[in-house]
Amino acid sequence: MSDFSGQKPRRSSQVGHLHSKPKIRKGTTRVSYELASKIRSGHPWIYRESIDTRRFQGTMGGLVTLVDPDGDFVAKCIVDGSTPILMRVVSRNPHREADKELFFERVKRAIDHRRECIDFDDYQCCRIINGESDGLPGFHVERYGDFVLAQMYTPAVIEQSEWVYDAIMESLQPKGIYEQRRFKPLSGEAPKRNAARLVRGEAAPVELEIQEGDLKFYADVTAPLSTGLFADLRLGRGAIRRWSKDRKVLNLFSYTGAISVYAKAGGATEVTAIDVAAKAHARARRNFDLSGFDGEEHEHIADDALKVLARFANRGRKFDMVAIDPPAFASAAKKGGKPWSALKDYAELVAASLEVLNPGGILAAACSTHKMSHLDFDASLAKGSETTGRELSVVERVGLPVDFPVHVGFPEGNYLKFAICKAD
Repeated sequence: MSDFSGQKPRRSSQVGHLHSKPKIRKGTTRVSYELASKIRSGHPWIYRESIDTRRFQGTMGGLVTLVDPDGDFVAKCIVDGSTPILMRVVSRNPHREADKELFFERVKRAIDHRRECIDFDDYQCCRIINGESDGLPGFHVERYGDFVLAQMYTPAVIEQSEWVYDAIMESLQPKGIYEQRRFKPLSGEAPKRNAARLVRGEAAPVELEIQEGDLKFYADVTAPLSTGLFADLRLGRGAIRRWSKDRKVLNLFSYTGAISVYAKAGGATEVTAIDVAAKAHARARRNFDLSGFDGEEHEHIADDALKVLARFANRGRKFDMVAIDPPAFASAAKKGGKPWSALKDYAELVAASLEVLNPGGILAAACSTHKMSHLDFDASLAKGSETTGRELSVVERVGLPVDFPVHVGFPEGNYLKFAICKAD
C-alpha cells in the first residue's frame, strides 16, 4: 500500500537504532522529510523558522548542502540570512557545482527562452531572468530596449552577480547593464530606494523610448524604484484595451499612465487618471503624446484614490470602466493618514470603485503581491460586491506573460492576479 502520510518510511537499517542518525558532514544541513519533499518538488526557499538555527553554521553567500533525515541529498543552497529566507536553492543536482559555468548556462537558457517567444523589436520591455524560476535565485532582470536592469534581492548573491552580468553581456549584448539593490532587512521594512548604478557598458539616457506592440512608452532604468513600465502587467493592459471601446474609463493608481494609454488605444471616449504623484502624471501625458494621442485631452488628478472616489460618489459622477492596480503597501502620508495594505483594504477599494461604476460597467482589478493569494483576491472582490449590493462576475482573467515562467512547485512565483469583472 502506498504511503500518503507525508512521512518517509524508516529504512530497515534504522530499526532497533531509533536514537541514531546518519552523520552529517560539515557544510551540510538536515531538513525534515516534509521540507525535503517540498524542495524536491521545486520550492526554492528555506525559511529560517523551518530550520534549527542553533545548529546552523552557514555564512552569508556560502553554499550549504541539504539532506533529509536519512542523509539523502536534497539540494544545494546559497545562504541568505539577511531576509526571512535563510537559504535559496541553487541546484537539485548533487553532481553540479554552483559555479560560473552553471550560472552562464542558466542565463543563456533564460535568454534563449525569451527569444523563442518574444519579438524583441516589437516588445522591448520584457523580463529575461525571472529569479528562482529560471534557476537564478535573488535576481529579476528586465530588458528595456538596448539596456538591461537587474534587481538584486539579497546581498548573498553579490558574488554571483558578476557571473550573471558577464553572461548577459555575452548572450544579449546590451549597450549597458544597471543594477538596483533591493535588499529587504529582517525587520520587514521596505528596501531602501537606491538609484540604479551602471555595472556594465555605457550610460543610458534618462528617458528610453520603449516599443510595446503598436504603442510606445518612456522608461528610466536609472530610477530608484521603478522604471515607469511594468512588464508583468502586459497581458492585463491588453485586456483593458479589448474592453475599453466606447467607455468612460477611470484609472486609479495610474502612475505613468500605461493603462490609460491602452484604454485610449482601445477606443475609450475619455480617460480620468488618479495618482498621488504629480510627476507621474507629467510622464503619463508624455506617454500619451509618444503613442500619438493628445496628452492634454484627458483628466489627470493628483490626489489619494479613495478620497477622489468618495468625492465622485457624492457628486454622482459615474464611469463605464474602473481600473484598479494599487500598490501592495503605502504609507500613511500617501493615504491621508491611514496606511494602505492590499491584504486588508482591497475589498474597501473594490466597494468604493463600484460606487462610481455604471450598471453593466467593467471593473478591471489587479493585485501584484504574492502575499495575497488568488483565493484571497477573489474573496476581496466578493466582499466589495457584498458591501455595495452589486452583483460582480469575472468575465476574463489573465496572468503573467510568457517571459515570467513560474516553476510548478513555487506558487509564490505566480503572484499576479488580474480580473475583468462585469457589474450589474
